[in-house]
Amino acid sequence: MRLTFTVNGRRRGIEVPATTRLIDVLRVHLGMTDTKEGCSEGECGACTVILDGKAVNSCLVLAPQVNGRDVLTVEGLAGDAELTVLQAKFIEHGAIQCGYCTPGMLMSAKALLLHDPDPSETEIRMALAGNICRCTGYTAIVEAVQDAARAGVEQNGPR
Repeated sequence: MRLTFTVNGRRRGIEVPATTRLIDVLRVHLGMTDTKEGCSEGECGACTVILDGKAVNSCLVLAPQVNGRDVLTVEGLAGDAELTVLQAKFIEHGAIQCGYCTPGMLMSAKALLLHDPDPSETEIRMALAGNICRCTGYTAIVEAVQDAARAGVEQNGPR
């Protein structure tokens, strides 16, 4: 199947079997390996990307579902800038331990902040609920998202 879609602001065309998952399109066919595969069942959130403004598990999205749509991965967060405010706040708050869940956490948080620039702690926890982290205990991650929201600039990307 021939797909044409936008990934991180760049229009891409690719030929893949219709049964190919989005995570495989990104990692195998496009070489974008920052999106991690954890459980392959949509339970861990490591593979989270933003599809047309909504956080989705890329292991559950089939390639035909992205045809003509916009995908944002963790590689595309900062664009040409060094880091976004959200990424910097994750580092500042120690919200990164082993780093495996970090791409998915960042993308879930980014999707939340795109739609709600001033979320409550409960809203942040709900937005991150589909992401499993075995290292941080979540407190530092929630604090990083709260701090990024207070900075009020994550909607438009880099600091």
